[in-house]
Amino acid sequence: MAEINWTEEAQQWLIEIHDYIADDNPLMAQKVINDIFQKTQLLKKYPEIGFIYKKDIQGDIRILLYGHYRIAYQIKSSSQIDILGIFHGALEIERYVP
Repeated sequence: MAEINWTEEAQQWLIEIHDYIADDNPLMAQKVINDIFQKTQLLKKYPEIGFIYKKDIQGDIRILLYGHYRIAYQIKSSSQIDILGIFHGALEIERYVP
């Protein structure tokens, strides 16, 4: 089973998503963050569940969908997955994911 590591950038994205939603609905903000976290836990058992965004020598970069959000992650090895960021579907992901 793979270990999931959250990059500092991904953690910052989560904080920003939470804060943005919490301005209108603090309970929904917490639910969205919890749901995103739970969705990423699927990667422990099924690391290739997301679609391939980019082939990379350091490991494939894939995208896992949750609602309006795209969770970018990199499979570093069979035992390590890095969450790179969480992006709203309206954002141009190419500007943020190498």
